[in-house]
Amino acid sequence: MHHLSLCAEAELAGELHAVRPDLSASYAAGLPGARAAVLTRLWRALAHEPLPWIVRREPTRDGLTLHLADGRRLHGPPADPYATDAYVTEVRLEGRRYDRPAALVMALDVLHGDALAAELDESTASLALSRAAQQRDAPQPVSSWAWEQRVIDGHPYHPNCRSRPGFSVAEQLAYGPEHRPLVRLGLVPVDDALLRGTWPAWLRQDGRLLIPVHPWQMAHVLDVPAQDGPLTHPLMSLRTLALPEGGPHVKTAISARLTSSVRDISVYSVETSATVSEFAESIAARMDGLLCVTRTVGAISAHSPDLAAVIRESPEAYADTAAGERVVPVAALPLTGLTTSPAWLAGFTRLALTVGLRLLELGVALEAHGQNLLVVLSPTGDPLRLVYRDLADIRVSPARLARHGIKAPELSGRIVTDDETTLRRKLFGSLVAGALASAAGSAPALRTALRTAVRDLPPTPDLPALREDPLPTKALTLMRLSPRRTGDLWTRLPNPFTAPTASCNP
Repeated sequence: MHHLSLCAEAELAGELHAVRPDLSASYAAGLPGARAAVLTRLWRALAHEPLPWIVRREPTRDGLTLHLADGRRLHGPPADPYATDAYVTEVRLEGRRYDRPAALVMALDVLHGDALAAELDESTASLALSRAAQQRDAPQPVSSWAWEQRVIDGHPYHPNCRSRPGFSVAEQLAYGPEHRPLVRLGLVPVDDALLRGTWPAWLRQDGRLLIPVHPWQMAHVLDVPAQDGPLTHPLMSLRTLALPEGGPHVKTAISARLTSSVRDISVYSVETSATVSEFAESIAARMDGLLCVTRTVGAISAHSPDLAAVIRESPEAYADTAAGERVVPVAALPLTGLTTSPAWLAGFTRLALTVGLRLLELGVALEAHGQNLLVVLSPTGDPLRLVYRDLADIRVSPARLARHGIKAPELSGRIVTDDETTLRRKLFGSLVAGALASAAGSAPALRTALRTAVRDLPPTPDLPALREDPLPTKALTLMRLSPRRTGDLWTRLPNPFTAPTASCNP
């Protein structure tokens, strides 16, 4: 158990000393903070997810006690499901102190816990590495891609926020957006490919199509020849990269599990890309200028999820940068300083919920988490409109569309559903429990913003559920402990419109 908790940290330290010894001291100094950040995310899961080996959660005067199925008790601080600061520095299992998340999971001795512990160990070490080389007092970015590279800690609530299995230290430094590298794409020529939309001229050669490929994919997955492509700026998702000078974004396939999912590109998403993009544009046009959707220019697959790519517009296409407007991903909003203002946060919350609820009423549920959702700011920082990107995981309800006289797109598969629970989970779990919660940073701040914003929200049929029901969110840790289950698993958080409680689950 002790060896596992130190393994990834020590191995990364050894690799780092070989490739970037100048970062060794700051990496070592950052390990305690990284452990607390991952432990905070893990404690959120233990306090709120329906884990079968937790039989009861009991609030106490000084925190929260979890009663385990084997009779043991785990005690920690009060659990704020919307907090983003690392406030959990230790928990106690039967009185024994644990400050390392991997060691805690091993001590819990639960089914599939070994694999999760290894991922948490990697996440902690990688997070410390991500923090090791950050610039101090750097000026605020101008471009949206530079704002993305300021998001150092990854997913605000996932314990695997920085887990990058299969990436060496040198590769993390070379490809991780937080390290601000330039990444050269590979270009693989293909004779037979599934193509949707328009494929740009720079990705054609001698009558053949060229598929842009991430260099990690070239080194670890594909065994095909490639030529050098352009230098690009990696974005938050790591596998999506921005061409320079406001060029389009290239979403590449990386067959590695980053946070929860393997980041390849399914043939289904390529097949549906053009139809979904055209439909989303038409729906966004109904939002009175409050929403723009980055257009998918083209998508291609060599009939394999390992060799595929999507080209889409840059979010900056929807901002008047000459007039001083700027585009910032919601995940980066806390770095702007704007979210410390309750009035600003309430105004942004009002904008986001107005768009999200109106779309949901029409029949479109966005997966509007902090990475997919961006906001256009005025020169003075006012939120003007939203930009949404990456349409692969939205949900569309033909029945709701029909009620509003809107023709449903010719789609099938997972994107199409009339199930009310599925639609609300998609929007509420990503937008409220994800984007808005992480922008607010705590339950009290989120509650204040929501209560202020709700006064001006349209009275859509889904608003009562948002105000009164527990808030759905993905059970991210349960999903990692359930390797044989496919699809998303869910839990319910205390409704942020009301005073938070220790847990919504028994």
